[in-house]
Amino acid sequence: MSNISKGSTPTSATAALGGPKLWLLRHGETEWSRSGQYTGLTDLPLTQVGEDQARSAQAALAGVDFDLVLTSPLQRAHRTAILAGFPEAIVEPNAVEWDYGDYEGVDSAVVRAENPGYLIWDNGVPNGETLEQVGERADRIVSRALAITREDGNPANVLLVAHGHFLRIMAARWLRLPAGSGRHFVLGTAKVCTLGWDKKTPAIEQWGL
Repeated sequence: MSNISKGSTPTSATAALGGPKLWLLRHGETEWSRSGQYTGLTDLPLTQVGEDQARSAQAALAGVDFDLVLTSPLQRAHRTAILAGFPEAIVEPNAVEWDYGDYEGVDSAVVRAENPGYLIWDNGVPNGETLEQVGERADRIVSRALAITREDGNPANVLLVAHGHFLRIMAARWLRLPAGSGRHFVLGTAKVCTLGWDKKTPAIEQWGL
């Protein structure tokens, strides 16, 4: 069994001491996010509403001095980063959305109609990524964020622009919870979150701004 399912902690001395904050920004609306279709690796553009949402995210990020800005390579996230004011965001391949396999492009309501007891967090997706695999990708980004330091000793700020399910899993892993605990964190399009610390304990400082 993968150690992700047991809620293990990404390796970093920084994690034990508190330190960098990881800011999350979900991409703006796409046609499929609006309709409820599973959107994993399909590279959809933002709708006009999604572009407006991305611009509006600037307000929640204003005044933050970011030491590192990362984005999923998928255009809905990369475009959101640009419109939110970060045209030089660095592409992070590990930040793509969950590969939904056979459920890609399928309306989640259709899946539940065929299988009323279905939950992606429990049942996974046929011929796609496992939850554990997505959690392992999230851990790599958590470790990358925790490694960022400032010469002045103040906590660094890292921004990640990515996708709904992936960022929910990212929050769970930051908190040292199993990847499946991401089910508890609902995140709308173009919403901003801050993952930080309560003294030495990883914590959610802001959610869904």
